[in-house]
Amino acid sequence: MTPHISSKKSDIASTVLMAGDPKRTEFIAKNYLLNPVLVNDIRGALAYTGTYKGKRVTIFTSGMGMPSMGIYCYELYKFYDVKNIIRIGSCGSNTKGIKLLDVILATGSYNEGDYAYNFNNKKVHEAFPSDELNSIIAATAKENNIKIRLGMTACCEVFDAYMEDYHIFLDRIPKDIIASEMEAFALFYIARSLNRKAACLLTVSDSKYDTRVVSAMDRQNSLTTMIELALESVLKVK
Repeated sequence: MTPHISSKKSDIASTVLMAGDPKRTEFIAKNYLLNPVLVNDIRGALAYTGTYKGKRVTIFTSGMGMPSMGIYCYELYKFYDVKNIIRIGSCGSNTKGIKLLDVILATGSYNEGDYAYNFNNKKVHEAFPSDELNSIIAATAKENNIKIRLGMTACCEVFDAYMEDYHIFLDRIPKDIIASEMEAFALFYIARSLNRKAACLLTVSDSKYDTRVVSAMDRQNSLTTMIELALESVLKVK
């Protein structure tokens, strides 16, 4: 037990999928896992452990933003012997080439702030996922005819839609960034610091170049594609 997780060590699988929304965590557990058991509900951060096609897996809520993700992934890696975490979330597209409902596999995360400096006094602004996990996910996508887009993402400390001038932000960040989200940098940086593995799958829920509103049905179907890709990938993780 930690200040934020009420589970016993044996309650948590060695591989964890992390969704920001507790309702999504519950949806995944109840629709995809066999015999899911609620193993945490402190602060509403629901977590369930069950099996997917015979493989034990935990679905855990990360909450929104790097501080929340950082707390949960640190405690899972450090105190629960979790080896692999795959974030499954949504993002905003920063480029015309990335369309609504595309699925992105992050190849790295850029953050302007001082998360790394706060954590271990290092001035670091890029963090990277596990090459092994990314290779597994990419191969699984190919086997299942799931199109994914690969690229760097920006990890924001302000929800991008609320920035006073988002175009200034786009002008100053590296030009190879294809999307924005709010958690991956903390996950990648903590994982590398603790010699653990992490990856991040994202579904594009909005775009700066497309004013259309995604329907609830289309959004759910696209999230389902991402969720199933993550779960199928888990089957290959050691």
